[in-house]
Amino acid sequence: MQTYQDLTFVPQNDNNIIEFVMKCINEYKASEMYKTAVVADQYFKKRNTTIVNYEKLITTITGEQVPDKWSANHKVVSGFFKRFVTQQVQFLLGNGVSWEKDGDYFGKKFDNRLQKLAKESLIGGIAYGFWNLDKLQVFSAREFLPLWDEETSALRAGIRWWQISPDKPLRATLYEEDGYTEFEWKQRVSAEKTITEGQILNPKRGYVTVQKSSEVDGTEIVDYTNYSGFPVIPLWGNPEHQSELVGIRDGIDEYDIIKNGYGNDLDNAQLYWIIKGAGGMDDTDLVRFLERLKLTHAAAPAEGQDVQAQTIEIPYEAREKLLDRIERDLYRDYMALNTEDLSSRNATATEIKAAYEPMNGKADDFEYQILEFLEGLMEIAGVEDTPTFTRSYIVNVQEEVQTVVSAASYLSEDYVTEKILTVLGDGDKAEEMLKEMSADEIDRLAEDNQPEEEEEMTDGEEDRSGTRGNGTGPQGSRTEN
Repeated sequence: MQTYQDLTFVPQNDNNIIEFVMKCINEYKASEMYKTAVVADQYFKKRNTTIVNYEKLITTITGEQVPDKWSANHKVVSGFFKRFVTQQVQFLLGNGVSWEKDGDYFGKKFDNRLQKLAKESLIGGIAYGFWNLDKLQVFSAREFLPLWDEETSALRAGIRWWQISPDKPLRATLYEEDGYTEFEWKQRVSAEKTITEGQILNPKRGYVTVQKSSEVDGTEIVDYTNYSGFPVIPLWGNPEHQSELVGIRDGIDEYDIIKNGYGNDLDNAQLYWIIKGAGGMDDTDLVRFLERLKLTHAAAPAEGQDVQAQTIEIPYEAREKLLDRIERDLYRDYMALNTEDLSSRNATATEIKAAYEPMNGKADDFEYQILEFLEGLMEIAGVEDTPTFTRSYIVNVQEEVQTVVSAASYLSEDYVTEKILTVLGDGDKAEEMLKEMSADEIDRLAEDNQPEEEEEMTDGEEDRSGTRGNGTGPQGSRTEN
């Protein structure tokens, strides 16, 4: 695998740089990290490669293995990996990043792009965020190869490449600390031979353009500048620096194979035919006989032949228990939360918190990786602030509200209101609600303190208005507890 030092040793001419970039791409495509990232991406897209590529074979009487084209071969895939990755990302980043100060540093779509970056890091083991002046761009491990520093292990350069299809040009960009260079490779057919030729599309230039505007000349680029460091920041998916598919792929494959095997048995109905007097029939003849039997639903045996159907009971209970066991093991091994365990009963707050503990531990590990990435991003963008995260939990709403209400006498009214709205899922309306409550309170106080007009006394009527017009007493004041 090539490193940053290998890049510095390349002679500075076009041919050598072009050859080096292509060499890096080919070596990286042959690496274990790239291959695992490609497979993990297929599992995330619910195209589980093991079951999709699975082909049933049968052995003939001569011992030859041939594809089984006659029996059912279902290929229903499970979505465990997508569910686990999505749950982990949304649990930690579903509410976005909170900042102590302003917070509007990286654009309005920053939280969405950070979630995408986090998913890619879990899928491929690593992903990369490129700070492009005013927005974050996401590079996956399937399109970007790193050039690490051999001495400091820091990311000092990297290559991003893409190609729409094999017959289209291959494009690549070499990112370095002092700028980026763009390349292109095209295929040319010459003398019945395909030749791939590379060229530099755009020579190295800085990341930030300096423009000058005037009424006469308009706007023109006068210079390029760079950032204080390398603007591509890595985000590891875990401390082990590997795809989250590692360790659970075999369990997912086992689940898919058993589930589809069960479906195949049901489709075939475990029905067997015994044909007596068929000694002269080979495998092809038997298959043709069965195909005609399925089509016409009638058998016409020859003289001396007899056809009998035999069925066996499908062993489903053992398979169902095994599938349940594998599913539980997958959730446990990934440290994910199976919400069906909580929705099947009215779980208490203590039970819910206990169920979340494995996921909390996994999120703690991932949060350290996110914070390390954000520190690198803030350094490049020149931001000084402290990011925090609010995790998304399932709660027993009735129990949580009762807990808040029972402690209301010891808490401020604003805090109680905000807490209850948060539990009810309307936390974003807390500030607006508190303002409305404050306005209503002011109106009530003004109405209570409004002096009443004195009524004209008649003969024989006793004066009982001593506490009414002076704004004091029970009707002229209000005491808040």
